[in-house]
Amino acid sequence: MPRFPKSMAAWQSEDFTRVLKDEIEAMGAGALPLDEGTAHGGFVDDADITAVPFTSVDDEHSVVADVGIFFTEIVAGCSCGDEPETVNAYCRLRIRIDRASAEAEVSVVLD
Repeated sequence: MPRFPKSMAAWQSEDFTRVLKDEIEAMGAGALPLDEGTAHGGFVDDADITAVPFTSVDDEHSVVADVGIFFTEIVAGCSCGDEPETVNAYCRLRIRIDRASAEAEVSVVLD
């Protein structure tokens, strides 16, 4: 389960969006469920992702942030001469961060 301790420390400050963006972009490969957000059923190359936080709200127990993620999708098996093909990809994530532990539930927002 991903953790966002720096983001929770920055909550309700003007640095929150930047800190959340930095923590997301620094996560290791496979930490986010980006495979659920692929458009072509390919593999995710999450070595270089860009996070764009949109909104964040809190309640008594958690902070919920909606974040856009740009990444690269690797599409194999198309029988093309230059296989595998890479395409720019995007999906939206909803990140629910527990205020006490900084542990997060991350889900893809399907339109």
